[in-house]
Amino acid sequence: MTSIDFYFNAADKLQVACRLAGKAAARGTRLLIYAPQGDTALRIDRMLWTWQATGFVPHCATHDPLAPETPVLIATDADAGVACEVLLNLAPDTPPAFERYERLLELVAQDDEDRRAARVRYKFYRERGYRIADHDLGGAAGGAP
Repeated sequence: MTSIDFYFNAADKLQVACRLAGKAAARGTRLLIYAPQGDTALRIDRMLWTWQATGFVPHCATHDPLAPETPVLIATDADAGVACEVLLNLAPDTPPAFERYERLLELVAQDDEDRRAARVRYKFYRERGYRIADHDLGGAAGGAP
């Protein structure tokens, strides 16, 4: 069964996403970033190119010819059809087919609208018996996982 991690109180969700993607790539774990909003997908793509001054997080879109060899992928559609161990959700809703992944990472910003949407997702997972781990990123730096 998929294990689910909620990272809440994120000052900047995309920065946290970059850090988690970097950690996954460093560990050799394939990660799919689900960003169905085109502007979010574009922003996370740009941030992954510049996020770490001394490193690089190899990434591309799921439809890119290099996707099979790339550790971090960005998907804008619901059925990306790629084999990854971890799914990172940047959508306000429960991602489709999340149960195919070993882990699901949910990021929650500090604003009320994002928290409300996250509560709905949290309740959905909990009612279905998924094991959920909570990570409070609160603090001056927005909390680095």
